[in-house]
Amino acid sequence: MSGVRNEGAGAAPRAVAVWCPDWPVTAVLDGGEAGERLVAVADGGRVAAASGAARAAGVRRGMRVRSAKGLVDGLEIADRTVDDEARLFDRVAEAVAHLAASVEVLRPGACAIPARAAARFHGGEDILVERLYDAVEAAGFTCRIGVADGVAAALLAAREQRVVPPGGSARFMAAHPVGEVAPAKLADLLVRLGVATVGALAAMPAGPVADRFGAAGTAAHRLARGLQARPVVPRPPGADLDAEARFDEPRTTAEPMVFAALGLAERLHANLAAAGLGCARFAVEVECADGTEASRTWQHEGQLSAPAVAERVRWQLQAWQQQARFTADSGGVTVLRLVPDGLYADAGRQLSLLDGDREARERMERAAARVQALLGHGGVVTAQMAGGRGPGEQAVRTPVGDAHQERRAPGPWPGRLPAPSPVSVPPAPEQVRLLDADGQTVQVTARAEVVSRPVLLVLRGRSLQVAAWAGPWPATERWWDAADAVRAARLQVTADAGAALLLTVAGGRWYLEGAYDT
Repeated sequence: MSGVRNEGAGAAPRAVAVWCPDWPVTAVLDGGEAGERLVAVADGGRVAAASGAARAAGVRRGMRVRSAKGLVDGLEIADRTVDDEARLFDRVAEAVAHLAASVEVLRPGACAIPARAAARFHGGEDILVERLYDAVEAAGFTCRIGVADGVAAALLAAREQRVVPPGGSARFMAAHPVGEVAPAKLADLLVRLGVATVGALAAMPAGPVADRFGAAGTAAHRLARGLQARPVVPRPPGADLDAEARFDEPRTTAEPMVFAALGLAERLHANLAAAGLGCARFAVEVECADGTEASRTWQHEGQLSAPAVAERVRWQLQAWQQQARFTADSGGVTVLRLVPDGLYADAGRQLSLLDGDREARERMERAAARVQALLGHGGVVTAQMAGGRGPGEQAVRTPVGDAHQERRAPGPWPGRLPAPSPVSVPPAPEQVRLLDADGQTVQVTARAEVVSRPVLLVLRGRSLQVAAWAGPWPATERWWDAADAVRAARLQVTADAGAALLLTVAGGRWYLEGAYDT
């Protein structure tokens, strides 16, 4: 049933990874199996995951949604919802937890357990793997399982359903792409320098790697050699590292606890920083008024920002609420606690080829975290240039602390707005009225010619006299797809008080897309 190929066993520190392929697809189907359905999950206009049938038809992760729809007739597209993925995956984590003392959720769709004690209890790694398969299948899901030294190697082994022998992780990973152990930005740099595989990275001397690539390079180099990303240190005696909130009135819903989660995450970071430590994972714990408790461990690679920690706490609390863990029958939650684990010495970030000014960057991150605490996780964003025709399409905004979605596309973009670009772009085009001398809406023909001269712009209740105008520039998008096709034209105008504006017309209506610096 499992299909796992055993390559040896041993008592060395081990990890078992449970990976559910295509988890975003499973989540949008509410736990159902895609079977032969052609399904793709979209995130930011690109394919984040696809069913097996869709992949067989040529759909690939990272592909533009419109390209995927043009490639596969009848492809179903669903928007990605990470919250739903996390809540559903807790059912898998709960099934695994019945067979191990602790479960570490790596991300929605993958979790890991320490192998040594669990294998000893169940009579060996082979038996443990078989029972894990049975438990996950009983919960209604399919998975792949791998065993190796360290979580990174175990995740790779899970893809191939293998048990890697103790001490064999470095050899097993050697032929894999270096991106399996290094962050995307570092992996791209390593490939351009000729270090394309994990084995090639492992063969490099540790000192030069640390000097040139900093902390991220050191962690990737250790993983490539089959070691933990960072040497683990014991908890300092008497150190109070936990972050805890006690509620005078027990909570029976997740929302009020989610509100407190970001403050707890910031306290957790502050406690660790004061002790000169970082953590590879943290546990979310709740205690109810009737004495019942629940705990779940989340692991991560690298350093999670306080908002990212709070997001994982939110996922977990919402999953527990869905499972009725803290209903009125339990008296409600009285204590919410974050407990760091997998501690390592944090000497700060060493400057490398990938880093900017350390002090300025840390000040920015602290300030952004404070503002996010007030405005929410999406309240502070960074921008990255992307492809597109309009100014609102040429920048991708990502919350601080999250990874950017790679959407660079240099073109060509026929109908793209000519330089210079507007200096101010509203979050969404704002509807306005552009009128001619007779008070009628200015029309644009199919050949991108204005029917009558624009003389008046009505913007936010104000009437502005149009002094001059340029354009229009036509923009026809997705003409091959009748359902998503867009025909528009853009016009630059100058008006009273020196206002220079970019307008667009689509469907007979005018919109404000941006303003120029005058």
